[in-house]
Amino acid sequence: DFVLVWETIPRELSGQQDSRENGGLQERSATTHRTWRKKFLDKLHAAGIHMEKHITRVEKKMVHYLLLSVPWSVQCYYAEELQLRVPLQALPRQTSNWSASVLRRLGIPNLMAQEVPNLPLDYYTCPFKANKLCWFLGSNEQDTFFSTTQRHQIVYEILATTQYGHSREREVGVDRLLSENVFTAAFPLHEARPHRAPRDHPAASPARPAGPAPTPCLSPQGPYKPRPEELAAGGLSQRQVLFRYWASWSKWSKYQPLDHVRTYFGEKVAFYFAWLGFYTGWLLPAAVVGTVVFVTGIFLMFSDVPSQEICASKEQYWMCPLCKTCPYWQLSKMCSTFMAGRLFDHGGTIFFSIFMSLWAVLFLEFWKRTNASLAHHWECFEFEDIEERPRPQFTAIAPMTTINPVTGAEEPYFPKSSRLHRILAGSIIIIMMIAMVVMFVVSVILYRAVVAILLSSSGYFWFVASASRIASFTGSVVNLIIILILSKIYTSLAHFLTKWEMHRTQTKYEDAFTFKVFVFQFVTFYSSPIYIAFFKGKFVGYPGNYLSFLGVCNEECSPGGCFIELAQELLVIMVGKQIINNVQEVAIPKLKCWWHKHKLLSTKKEDEEGKSVPVEQAPWVMDHQLLVFEGLFDEYLEMVLQFGFITIFVAACPLAPLFALLNNWVEIRLDAHKFICDYRRPVAERAQGIGIWFSILEAITHLAVISNAFLIAFTSDFLPRMYYEYVHDSSLRGYVNFTLAYAPWDFVLQSNITCRYRAFRDRDGNLTLTYWQLLAIRLGFIIVFEHVVFFIGRVIAWLVPDIPESVEVKVKRERYLAKEALAENKV
Repeated sequence: DFVLVWETIPRELSGQQDSRENGGLQERSATTHRTWRKKFLDKLHAAGIHMEKHITRVEKKMVHYLLLSVPWSVQCYYAEELQLRVPLQALPRQTSNWSASVLRRLGIPNLMAQEVPNLPLDYYTCPFKANKLCWFLGSNEQDTFFSTTQRHQIVYEILATTQYGHSREREVGVDRLLSENVFTAAFPLHEARPHRAPRDHPAASPARPAGPAPTPCLSPQGPYKPRPEELAAGGLSQRQVLFRYWASWSKWSKYQPLDHVRTYFGEKVAFYFAWLGFYTGWLLPAAVVGTVVFVTGIFLMFSDVPSQEICASKEQYWMCPLCKTCPYWQLSKMCSTFMAGRLFDHGGTIFFSIFMSLWAVLFLEFWKRTNASLAHHWECFEFEDIEERPRPQFTAIAPMTTINPVTGAEEPYFPKSSRLHRILAGSIIIIMMIAMVVMFVVSVILYRAVVAILLSSSGYFWFVASASRIASFTGSVVNLIIILILSKIYTSLAHFLTKWEMHRTQTKYEDAFTFKVFVFQFVTFYSSPIYIAFFKGKFVGYPGNYLSFLGVCNEECSPGGCFIELAQELLVIMVGKQIINNVQEVAIPKLKCWWHKHKLLSTKKEDEEGKSVPVEQAPWVMDHQLLVFEGLFDEYLEMVLQFGFITIFVAACPLAPLFALLNNWVEIRLDAHKFICDYRRPVAERAQGIGIWFSILEAITHLAVISNAFLIAFTSDFLPRMYYEYVHDSSLRGYVNFTLAYAPWDFVLQSNITCRYRAFRDRDGNLTLTYWQLLAIRLGFIIVFEHVVFFIGRVIAWLVPDIPESVEVKVKRERYLAKEALAENKV
């Protein structure tokens, strides 16, 4: 059921130390570790845990593997203590995918469906009671009554609560021993074969595949890959089923076998993959609509009247210099740039912004329903971790104890006032880090302005014509590099600050850490797009009175508008980050596995001819070489940031959902492959959903509605065009001249040249009535857009109940069956 691992140095090598002082320190440390380990293992033996020990030698160390198994009586005691749910009555298998139900009713073949063997059965369940054992299904089969993940939870509960030292020193639990390097690893085994040894035997150990067992990562025939004879016989382990029908790239278009994932990894991991698959499926209509809007923009680009006027203007519009040393330029030279801007800025933008805002609201509402259905289906609909244990790190450092008002037990305590002071100090550090991010963003802005000025004054036509575009693209690349570097630094700092704040439970610790990192990542990733969308080109001034920042002229949007620059920034950051993350997810585990393989090859024996051959590895040795599972935080963070990109700034880049869809198809299989092939099997954790991430998604959805309203109102040319069509000319002829102002008289007298610039000002540089009328229209549009979208969202939330009616009926039926089965007065 579980494996404990520790390393020792043989006596013949223990004396080879650098110095006597170091040798003495290491000897004292080793003695302390042996004492703690012996006490810990004695307590486990007293708790009824059966043990079997194996020793292997790797290089200059002896590696000890202790295999733990739980007898039936211990299972029953802790199952009731942990309120594990066990089956009461079998249920007919129901379709869990709404798309499969729809396609079946329409009579359309479902290309996404697949027949997966060993499908877990569905049951009505209730919390286990030992004195009502006969009322539960399968109670006469002690070896299989509790699932593998439930047995892992029982063992981990024992390991996490076993005391090995003084209670005042908080010397409790295997996590503390791992942090003190008393043990090097503690993990449940991956399933190696379909049939396993009886679990109630004292010397039971996980069965291993027949024949040589190669290294787990790079071997062509690892334990997760079924052999031909196993395929022919149909006897596949759960791990082999998941590898063949889930982690395989050939199954990219098939439904995920989520019930198998939940049975093997637990609810917390299964909810992540369920949400990721649900999100990816919902990206499909968004990607289709976005692609249609983009293609529509291509056709509109060639029939756009203002673009045709600019391309045919020749020397009609001489534009004013963008800085003191910059030259005059012709607007007609920017024909291609202006036409490219029409790809992202046209009437379809409004429709797509409204569509994506409602899409985000619908996505969250229907995920609530799916979440409720899965939570009931996976027996955690009413799961609440009321008696959550304090974190091992908290117990080790907490300065005092107090009585828990719920359990009445004495437990570690850290004063609330001290924690508040630490949280405030940590918040100041976070604010300083965010200020540092803003400084880097400002430096990138200055970089773009300086590069644009240098290229504009270079004298080379191509550089002059493309100055703004080159500066913007190179600035995006520099910004991406800075983002990736700062993210690594800040994540480490957030870990340190969250530990320092002394949060009592793991849930509070994870929520605090998630909030810190997300706030920082939000500012880091979105600050540059927010600047381009809402601030760039808004505070430029006019010829003769240009505004500057730190001695550098403020940036002006390109002739095609800021929309095309925002789209470029989004694609560089979002797509660049996705490519880098996917390369890391493929390369880093493989490199680590290669190193583990190299270490395995150092353990060899000689055959009859004196040649060195690899030693056959036991399953627990092979699993020890795999990577440690470090949680789902990075996976959730990557997807939530992507959700922000495709909703907050989608008005500027209708292709963003398409790129997200393509990335997620790859992401699902990459993550699945890591869990099956590269990671040790994690201890199954129960969960009711995706936790705090849902609240973050709701906040992003509300922010997206506001952001899209401001984007259309102040960054897009949509409203000025509508105003011109209504007031002046419905054909948009003369629109270019309408948007250009003449340089002030003072500037013309100094340079003796009349030029134009993009603004609504008179010859004295004062804002015209048109500017104020447009400002009123823009503000009115924002109010109407937000209220309409939020109202529709509220109506949708009201019409779509969070819990499906069928689930409510099942919950009532389950409670009735549990009441009947557990009635104290039943004869």
